[in-house]
Amino acid sequence: MKTNKAARRVNGTGMIFAGTAAVAGAGVLLSLALGSCGDGRVCGTDEDLTEFVDPMIGTDFTGNTYPGAQVPFGMVQLSPDNGLPGWDRISGYFYPDSTIAGFSHTHLSGTGAGDLYDVSFMPVRRPLIVGEEPLGVHSKFSHSSEEAKAGFYKVHLTDYDIDVELTATERCGVQRYTFPEGECAVILNLAKSMNWDRTTDSHIEVIDSVTVAGYRYSDGWARNQKVYFATRFSKPFASVAYEHTPIKNDGGEDGTGTVATFDYQTGKGEQLTVVTALSPTGMAGALANLKAEGLGNDFDVYRENARDKWNKELRKVELDADNLADEKVRSERKTVFYTALYHSMLAPTVYCDVNGDYAGPDGKIHHAEGWTNYSTFSLWDTYRASHPLFTVLDPERAGDMAKSLVEFGLQLGRLPVWNMWGGETDMMIGYHSAPVIVDAILKGIGGKVDAEKALDLCVATARKGDYRQLDDYMNLGYVPSGKDGWSMSKTLEYAFDDYCIAQLALKLGKREIYDEFMTRAANYTNTFNPATGFFEPRDAEGKFPEGFVHEAYVEDICESNAWQYLFSVQHDLPGLMKLMGGKEHFEAKLDSMFSYVDEDIELPIFSTGMLGQYAHGNEPGHHAAYLYNMTDNRWKGADRLYEIMNNLYTADPDGICGNDDCGQMSAWYVFSALGFYPVNPVGGEYELGVPMFRKATVDVGGGKKFVVKAPELSAENRYVKSVSLNGKPLSRSSVTHAEIMNGGELVFEMAPLEEVK
Repeated sequence: MKTNKAARRVNGTGMIFAGTAAVAGAGVLLSLALGSCGDGRVCGTDEDLTEFVDPMIGTDFTGNTYPGAQVPFGMVQLSPDNGLPGWDRISGYFYPDSTIAGFSHTHLSGTGAGDLYDVSFMPVRRPLIVGEEPLGVHSKFSHSSEEAKAGFYKVHLTDYDIDVELTATERCGVQRYTFPEGECAVILNLAKSMNWDRTTDSHIEVIDSVTVAGYRYSDGWARNQKVYFATRFSKPFASVAYEHTPIKNDGGEDGTGTVATFDYQTGKGEQLTVVTALSPTGMAGALANLKAEGLGNDFDVYRENARDKWNKELRKVELDADNLADEKVRSERKTVFYTALYHSMLAPTVYCDVNGDYAGPDGKIHHAEGWTNYSTFSLWDTYRASHPLFTVLDPERAGDMAKSLVEFGLQLGRLPVWNMWGGETDMMIGYHSAPVIVDAILKGIGGKVDAEKALDLCVATARKGDYRQLDDYMNLGYVPSGKDGWSMSKTLEYAFDDYCIAQLALKLGKREIYDEFMTRAANYTNTFNPATGFFEPRDAEGKFPEGFVHEAYVEDICESNAWQYLFSVQHDLPGLMKLMGGKEHFEAKLDSMFSYVDEDIELPIFSTGMLGQYAHGNEPGHHAAYLYNMTDNRWKGADRLYEIMNNLYTADPDGICGNDDCGQMSAWYVFSALGFYPVNPVGGEYELGVPMFRKATVDVGGGKKFVVKAPELSAENRYVKSVSLNGKPLSRSSVTHAEIMNGGELVFEMAPLEEVK
């Protein structure tokens, strides 16, 4: 298995600091950082927190993030592409590479599927450097010439002696090229194909001496994707030349791959600003977006506006750890936190024109009146922590996202699973838009959602018998093995979603629907094998496999093994504990999951960040460390959380131990570093963990602040002795969403292990 710094931090058994002594030895990182301004001041609201965002984090190993420019949740993700395909380059960029072949306007952050890369520009000086396909026109570059901050990216193209700077608005990408003297050009390539994505048709037309517009249609993970654009150059181009390549499309009209080259005779140091607006509806929409967001050619103004947008979001959490004397470690830990907060806000993305128009999955143009439509929902991942984080930090946006999912579902005819750019990819399993929608309604931020229609949509999807073995699930009470794959995982995921639907039915007074779906929510029990104490695949005759290896990765378990799915019953943990034989057996299974290593099992690419059988690099077990709250030894959870936070999240390019998955890995860190986490994402409660900072202040809106304090926090005092909320002892291991949003003060009394055992 490929290793990074996180993966290399292992002992001879393959465990990462597996044990209390090892965690205590993690040294200065456990001094727990973060956050004074370095001059004795408490960090204030005027601090430029973008200085603590490093978009390079996650661009190496398996993070699959991109380093380019974007504003929070923006439609445009303007970032460099290395020009080569491959799993490592799914985001278009891989840190170990040394070539750049274009700067395209759409990218996916941290996913496992390669798509988008729309509307790619490349500035050049003749003669062109052309590599074998698929690389094509490109340049070498060096990391020493790169700079990446929130909303800004800069690089020097070595072969052409051109500086490229990138920034963005919600719907526009803004580039500034600084040229050498000579015959230079800007190449607009709409014919590229990379990874899963391929052009099916394209068009470029000149509007005037500085403006062009067109479209790129493509097919891939996003089926029949249509991206329209309008571009304005700050100076007229001397000439334009076109290259047209016929494209043969299966089952549809043939198309054309179009490349346009805009020529310039430049002087040394001459600059050109290129502003490109995107639209999902048409060239007219792109031109309107350009007029609304792309007026002016002053790159620095755009960059400053992007920085302001990011600071507005980042300043919702202020960190204070003035006890930490080591400036380097303070900066690194602060960078880890604010980069995680940044990554959590790259998706979902705005998906509508400035007037509210957007294209739906039904092929029609729809209009969002009084709300913003969003797309790019990696729901199998993000329902767990990303969307709950939005309900705390940006409730209005979270409500719009829920509305977006409902409207998309109504247009599609069923709940979305993994949608982007107006299309459904059907990636992964479950119908996890249900928890996002239900959570927003239950928390009172889904006011723009028609709750009755939302329930009808959820119920219709869950009863759709011809969809992904739901007929078997309803008839047998589980999804049988031997058909479409991932059967065991489907049962567990469906059961959780059914629980969510039941909660919405209860709120709306639909008792029969509530009873039906609470019964379905217990279907997880039907795939539990009492003879082994694990969830296992089960065939249509009701038989479990003989000699099933729980450490193995098999087709009936989605991107995981039986250990990693063992605790995937977030909605009924008491019921799971009962199945396992009680509290002691439950704790023993947790201990084993975090410690047992089978070196004979070859780990697949998605099993990274391993602690025993726990894989932090993938999502199904993300809540597991918090389940020690249900045992008599909560301190074990503290150890596990510190292992993960300090060793699997670093301020390096390989500092994310698995696919960031549109921000889920990062949202896990943000919650966990604050000291609480939504084990049940629709339960309205957050299980307490251990904070990473002596003080964190969360702006929850309406002038209210929720302050988390741990004044005695240190490497030794990393265990929770007691907790108080607003000055009163807290007898439970959780806080409610309402308590957080009402503002107040949560104080952890920290102590050494001997005082809490």
